[in-house]
Amino acid sequence: MAKWTPKHEAPEPLEGPVVATVTGGTIVWFVLFLVQLPFYGWFADHGHLWWLWTCLAGGGLGLIGIWYVRRRDAAIKRDAALRAAVERP
Repeated sequence: MAKWTPKHEAPEPLEGPVVATVTGGTIVWFVLFLVQLPFYGWFADHGHLWWLWTCLAGGGLGLIGIWYVRRRDAAIKRDAALRAAVERP
């Protein structure tokens, strides 16, 4: 079996407002949960109760995601400050 080799270099990863994106997504999941909550009976009667719990799970996982990306962002900034301090005489 021949080893696969890429034909060109991979692009640089896109960096953007990761913390804001994850926080916004988490808020959307919780809002969707709250909007669907009054219709609990309808969802239960029609077998769609998993929609409600999916939104709650998305919000909960989003909280973990917020914690993760905030720590990642802080680590990136610490590393950049350390590199800048080392480069300066």
